[in-house]
Amino acid sequence: MKKKSNLFILLLAAVLVSCGGDKKSGKPDFGDDEYAVRTVGVQSAELQTTYPATIKGVQDVEIRPKVSGFITKLCVHEGQAVKKGQLLFVIDNETYQAAVRQARAAVNTAKAQLNTAKLTYSNNEKLFKNNVIGTYELQSSKNNLEAAYAAVAQAQAAYVSAKQNLDFCYITSPANGVVGDLPYRVGALVSASSQQPLTTVSSIGTMQVYFSVTEKDLLDMTKGVGGINAAIKDYPAVKLQLADGTVYNHDGHVATVSGVIDPTTGTVSMRADFPNPEHLLKSGASGSIVVPHVSSSAIIIPQDAVSQVQDKFFVYVVGEGNKVKYTPVTVNPNNDGKNYIIESGLKAGDRIVMNGISGLTDGQKITPLTEAQYQEKLKKTEALGADQGDLSKLKKAFGK
Repeated sequence: MKKKSNLFILLLAAVLVSCGGDKKSGKPDFGDDEYAVRTVGVQSAELQTTYPATIKGVQDVEIRPKVSGFITKLCVHEGQAVKKGQLLFVIDNETYQAAVRQARAAVNTAKAQLNTAKLTYSNNEKLFKNNVIGTYELQSSKNNLEAAYAAVAQAQAAYVSAKQNLDFCYITSPANGVVGDLPYRVGALVSASSQQPLTTVSSIGTMQVYFSVTEKDLLDMTKGVGGINAAIKDYPAVKLQLADGTVYNHDGHVATVSGVIDPTTGTVSMRADFPNPEHLLKSGASGSIVVPHVSSSAIIIPQDAVSQVQDKFFVYVVGEGNKVKYTPVTVNPNNDGKNYIIESGLKAGDRIVMNGISGLTDGQKITPLTEAQYQEKLKKTEALGADQGDLSKLKKAFGK
């Protein structure tokens, strides 16, 4: 037992020597009034503002039938890229083909009757010149001829209508784009009064992204630049943050600004156009518009140096005699999660407390340290803490 105690004393002495011996020489003696202080300055910063956005194609065309019938052929699938004029659906056309044949026959009949009316009128003209018939008979034959012309025109119009109805059985894409949902399949009965469209073709070569800005943002944008058109021309390129948090790899440009402010929300609608060569963007999707703002004189400080009370922000400014003052500041709402951009309350050359601000009170006198001095003392404190932990383990091992 005595041998074990002697061994413990020897090991304890070795630990104490490694720690620097006594408390005075081993501990990096942090005073209660010592705080890291930084002199703030200005620097360039890229700020950004985000707005919720809705993505739409340049054309979102609902495809609806103009005639009634059963779908006999479905020529595309959902999500397929189609060209203008490409066949999408075929509707049962037997009835419409018969109507075309009937209309064509009516045209032929009307033309034959027209030829007869022409012969009759021509013959009556000769008879009238020879005083064989009177004016009444000549005028009657002329009226019959005009009626025959009208009958031909009417039959031809009916024939054109029948052909159009037959053509309507073959539904084609009105524009280049991508096919949307297909709620109807082969065998479904559709008509012009059907509640749902056959599908939607979205032109997605260029996407239109709609977002809303506040009335204040609109005023800030237009003041001093000569109106909306000049503001749009000078507006910076914008980025699009997708629903998964990634940023779309093509920049967009603001194209239009609504001239009316929504009285219920106090916002105005804007539209930015984005190229979509890879067809990554889909009509109806959502995202966020990111508007960059570059500031050449921004004051940026760590969030650890800022105290937040509800919606207000404060820092401790070191004044004369190294006394701190609890100072309100305004921060930019956009931040990177680590730093704040100070919009007001601080100026270049001010000194602020960087650490331990929760233990400070307004008017307290401190001993300022540079951040390098503070970090050096912190490292020594951590090293001492590790050595004391080894000592605790040693005592436990020897049952002390």
